[in-house]
Amino acid sequence: MQPYFFPYIGYFQLMNAVDKFVVYDNLQYTKQSWINRNRILANGKDDYVSVPLKKGPHYRTIKERFLSDSWPSDRTNVLNKISGNYRRAPYFQDVYPVIEQCLICEEQNLFDFVLHSLMSVKNFLGIDTPIIISSTIDIDHGLKGGQKVLEICKSLSATTYLNPIGGVELYDKDQFKKAGIQLDFLRTGNVQYTQFNNEFVPLLSIIDVMMFNDKEAIGRFLTQEFTIE
Repeated sequence: MQPYFFPYIGYFQLMNAVDKFVVYDNLQYTKQSWINRNRILANGKDDYVSVPLKKGPHYRTIKERFLSDSWPSDRTNVLNKISGNYRRAPYFQDVYPVIEQCLICEEQNLFDFVLHSLMSVKNFLGIDTPIIISSTIDIDHGLKGGQKVLEICKSLSATTYLNPIGGVELYDKDQFKKAGIQLDFLRTGNVQYTQFNNEFVPLLSIIDVMMFNDKEAIGRFLTQEFTIE
């Protein structure tokens, strides 16, 4: 998976369901992706929070991108936006310090900054799956798409590769089967909970899930509210 900025619950369902979770640091950075932005609840609707980046050539990888020099001041705005919209949430006092600790991280490299937040949330949720950084795996990193995934699986002696349901259009089960690897897809279920007195807004950042649910409820979401296809 790419390293996403406070991703939705499905990302952590996937992380919790596997024996090893590989995070790409050497893929090309994609604009308008979830790498440095996500959605939170704001006045009953979804709204973005994002981390601004320094300008750079489009071909640079995630690990070659850096946070903008304006981030120290922008960070205050992001923290104020999160605290302003969730201050009345039932688990704000428990969760906000975790989010704050992620955002005040002084790491300027985009990959390291986002990885730090993923690790912090992973630990808060009690997920013990080891995280492996893709560039540390001994394969030909010039490979693309499904072939690169296959080589990563082989290098890690995987017998099954689990991908989010969106990968159905990207990967071929027969191709993986020929390599002796079972390809499965995780489909997030109907994860719903009370968001103040508003109509439920689905698939927001994990921040939203953490603010409105205790760890027992989140544990159920992580282990029960999905199907493997």
